[in-house]
Formats: sequence, C-alpha cells, structure tokens
Amino acid sequence: MRALAADGKTDAFAIQQQTLADTLNGRDVLGRGKTGSGKTLAFSIPMVARLGEKDAAKRRRPGRPLGLILAPTRELATQINAVLEPLAASYNLKTTTIFGGVTASRQINALKSGVDIVVACPGRLEDLLNQRALSLESVEITVLDEADHMADLGFLPVVTRLLEKTDPKGQRLFFSATLDNGVDKLVKRFLNNEVLHSVDEATSHVSAMTHHVFEVNNDDKRDLVKQLASGTGRRILFTRTKHQAKKLAKQLTEQGTPAVDLHGNLSQSQRDRNLAAFGEGDIKVLVATDVAARGVHVDSVELVVHVDPPAEHKAYLHRSGRTARAGSAGDVVTVMLPEQRRDTQALLRKAAISVHPIRVNSQSEAVSDLVGETAEFVKPSPRAVVQQQQPRRRPGAGPARGARGGSGGGSRGGQGAGSSRGGSGGPARAGSGSRGGRSTSTRGGAASAGRSQRPAR
Repeated sequence: MRALAADGKTDAFAIQQQTLADTLNGRDVLGRGKTGSGKTLAFSIPMVARLGEKDAAKRRRPGRPLGLILAPTRELATQINAVLEPLAASYNLKTTTIFGGVTASRQINALKSGVDIVVACPGRLEDLLNQRALSLESVEITVLDEADHMADLGFLPVVTRLLEKTDPKGQRLFFSATLDNGVDKLVKRFLNNEVLHSVDEATSHVSAMTHHVFEVNNDDKRDLVKQLASGTGRRILFTRTKHQAKKLAKQLTEQGTPAVDLHGNLSQSQRDRNLAAFGEGDIKVLVATDVAARGVHVDSVELVVHVDPPAEHKAYLHRSGRTARAGSAGDVVTVMLPEQRRDTQALLRKAAISVHPIRVNSQSEAVSDLVGETAEFVKPSPRAVVQQQQPRRRPGAGPARGARGGSGGGSRGGQGAGSSRGGSGGPARAGSGSRGGRSTSTRGGAASAGRSQRPAR
C-alpha cells in the first residue's frame, strides 16, 4: 500500500475492486475490460502480494521464476514492468523483461542471477526456453494480458505451448477486452473454476471521451493535421504505415512542433528513447502506427488523432483508448477525406460510435476550439553540414581544371571557372562548378574570388 500511495494511487478502479478479493485468495480469474480500465494493477497487486507473503525472495533460484506475465508487445511488457517493479521491491522481489528486438544476453544473465517475476513476449520467451535458459515448471501465478490482441497477432499457438509448461495447479489470471478469435478456447482449457469479472464491453462508451470526425479535402489535410498537433498537451497521431509515421514526425518537427515516431522499424533503444521523451513530457507529440495502440500507457493524453482512419473497428477502439484513461477526459479526432466517408461511417457503426462528420479546414472554428492554446514554436536543430575536403595541389602547379567542360567550368549564364547557385562567392553546385579552382561565379554574375566548396547533401 505504501508503494501505491507513493505513486499517487489511492483509489481503486472498477476492475480492481471487482477482482482483488478473488485474485488475492488464489482463484483463477477472467477479467474483461477494455484498455485503460486499470487491468495492470488488477493483476500486479495480487501477484506481488501472494508471492511476497510466501517469501518468494528466499526461494529464488536461477532460471526458475515463480511469476509469469505474458504481453503481446515490447512496449506493453516494458510498461507493465514499470508498474510492477516498485511493488515487487517492497517485498524484495526481482523482476525482468524478456522480448525480441534486443540482444538476449542481458536477459539470459538476468535469469541466471535469479528473478522472481518475468514479464515476457511469447516469441522470445519460447526461444529462451528452447535454449534452456529458464524453466516454467516452478511458476505459481501466470497472467495473460491483452489476450485478444495476442489472438489478433497470431500468438495463441505459442501462448498455448507456454501455458502447458506452467504448473497446472498454479493460479492463472486472464485479462481480455473480448473473447473471440480463440481466446474462449484458452479460457476453457487453462482456467479452473474461474470467476468472471466484466467491467465493460469493448465497445462500451467512455463518458469522458468525445469523438469528432473532420472531413477535409486532400489539399488541406496536411495543414489540418499540423494544426491538430499544435496544442500544448500530449497528443498521439496514428498513421497506417511506418513510412507515414516517420515522415509526419519529421515534418512536424521541421515546422516547429517537436514530435517523435513509434513503429516497428525502430530499434528497441530508439523506441525506449522516444517513449521516454513523450512520457516524461519533453515531447508532446507522438506519431505512431498501431504498434502503439496497445503498448503505450501514458497518462494525460488529451487528444488522439486518426490521421488515417484505421482498417477495422477494433483498431479504432484501441487507438482511441490512449486518451480518457483512468478517469481523465480526452478527445478523439478522425481525419476523413470525402472518398473515405462510406468506409469511415461503416467502421464507426461497428465501433458503436455515433458522431456527425463536419467539413473543416485548418482555420475552422471547430478545429481552433478543440486545439485550444497552441504551443510555442520550437526552432528545429540545425543539421550539421559536412564540407568536402579540397584536393591538395603540388607547389607551383597551375590552376585546377574546371568540372565538366574543362577550363572555364561551364557556368550557367556567367563567366569564370565555376558556377554557384547562390550569391557571389557562395558554394558551387556539385558537378557544375570548379572543384578546386580559384574563382567562382553566380548564375548571372561576374567572377568572385575564393574557392568553391560543394555542400554535403
């Protein structure tokens, strides 16, 4: 309780109130609740409390964890551990994360030194099991988080193999927004005399979440997205592709709104760095693909923008669930082109969202009201320019030959040995100016003294 209070967590959410009595008593539990409902603490508290009361720290053995939490993504595993670790420390319990995208040596060394609770993604965990870096035979409490997302990603076969390796008499806690795509089969096979606690359906409304659909012409979309990103609070912009996420984050930063991207092409260190900058408030805008829809748990995200409408309604709900979390309010905007109207309306019907689209541009009153106060312009950091080293000439050697066209250099409309795009004495354009001559000329100007240098591109 002291660890929770120190983190400002004093009031339990509905999923925690409903499940804690059963989980603390060792019952198997199936918890149904959508993202943002407080599930992480709902399973972290009983796992730490039950293992701590059994003096798990004194029973610690290399490669033999007593608690296992399975999560579908690296981001979610990292953030679960961030919640779990301070709770575990109060009982002297050790935790670690296991996921792909990083070297396995650190994870193997952590297991060898002995850990009590492992938070893992299924693929890398199975790899380490096959390498005999650990065993799951001693696991007393197993948690399966975001089980429906595991199914969406095709992880259920490996999850099944992992669950088979845990003690069948141990406690199992499954949390999922829905029970489709095979999740119900996992429940029937691995939960014993379970208690069902359902806070809300995946499509139930969050009263503090307001939905908007902005219809915009393609020519005005870029300015609209820039305006939506310009507020002072945290916001997440979702795109469909990795390339779009990277490009949009770069564009916003160059336009004075610092942004970071999050997608599958980033290394784990890049992901961690970008998430930390966003989570700590150094950067207010995160541009992400659906990889972040389940894995980013950051408080006080005031706006989610679907820069591109998602492909299906589940993605819409999970993207939107990044705001209006833990009782706070938030807005969700879907940016829709006229030709996307029919598909977007069908998607919203499946998500049980009732909202009337409005035509806007970046200067519309509805947009200004939603964005509110705009953040100050942040001048982008200048890019380093690496100048090409000039070739050395032997003492007494004559002037260097001009490029392409021999002596005289071929300036556009000018005279002299080289041609520069800029003003007098500016850097020469590659391939059309002097590469070592003593004079340059502007496109239409006379020759100037000084060596021409070609800028790095």
